[in-house]
Amino acid sequence: MSVSTPVPAPPSTSAAEGGAGRATLGAGSVAGRGPGSGPRERSRFRLRLSRLDTTGSPYLYIAPFFILFFVTGLFPLVYTGWVALHDWDQIMGQGPFVGLQNFADVLAGRSFWNALTNTVSIFLLSSVPQVLAALAIAGLLDHKLRAATFWRMGVLLPYVVAPVAVALIFSNLFADRFGLINTLLGTVGLDPVGWHSDRFASHVAIASMVNFRWTGYNALILLAAMQAIPRDLYEAAAIDGAGGLRRFVSITIPMLRPTMIFVIITSTIGGLQIFDEAKMYDQFGRGGSDGQWQTLTLYLYELGWNRADFGRASAVAVLLFVLIVLIGLVNFAVSRRIASQGPR
Repeated sequence: MSVSTPVPAPPSTSAAEGGAGRATLGAGSVAGRGPGSGPRERSRFRLRLSRLDTTGSPYLYIAPFFILFFVTGLFPLVYTGWVALHDWDQIMGQGPFVGLQNFADVLAGRSFWNALTNTVSIFLLSSVPQVLAALAIAGLLDHKLRAATFWRMGVLLPYVVAPVAVALIFSNLFADRFGLINTLLGTVGLDPVGWHSDRFASHVAIASMVNFRWTGYNALILLAAMQAIPRDLYEAAAIDGAGGLRRFVSITIPMLRPTMIFVIITSTIGGLQIFDEAKMYDQFGRGGSDGQWQTLTLYLYELGWNRADFGRASAVAVLLFVLIVLIGLVNFAVSRRIASQGPR
């Protein structure tokens, strides 16, 4: 009886099949990772895009303002400074570089200091009464009045009127010979005033134009600040026996300090740049026969367009800009100090 012994398979064949199986499994796992990598890459891209939108979109929103400011504000300012350093003629154009000679010539002349004095005088005669009157009008409008909207619109009407129209009306009112003001003074037995020949009288007349236009505008700004004051403070003061005037002095004015600083500084800047009212005060527009009411802007206009000296005119513009910046720095320092102290 014979016994048959099984013959084993060659080891090389099994190893080859096992290797092929592992290769097939590896290929399947690689193929399984392929479809999932796409969504993850897209989610990473969306995350980067979201971060870019968060960090970059605010700059895109404010970019139009800065572009406009660069074109209409910064570039003209820098170019004016460049012109001030040259002997620049209106017709011939750019001349040789003269450095600070234009500034020295302007500061050495009498006309600049005369214009600066007139400008500061008109500013003081306009801003101080203007702020006080605006504060009083805002206090009246803050009360419960009938037709409150009508009165608030009424105080703003002078601001809507064109400056040229206001200047023409007031120049006739303050005419030396046949003006309404001198006529009224004559009816009460007073001598007529030389509103155009006298320096201080002309400043008063021009300041009255400025006050007429801007008092209502500043009153509405102060009124908006008054309405933001908590009414509980007034009620508590009334319970303690404080009258209306005492509440206005002790509560309203201290709470309006930051707004008052804003109104004062903006009035100062506007007073330093006054042009329309002084230009239209008479038919010649030169600031008087002897420069009685010639302001810095009128002097700048005369240098640039009447004398065709753009170099000195630009120097005056730069000096005026420096003066405004100094006042702005004072405003910043005072506002920070008031804000840090708070109302007491």
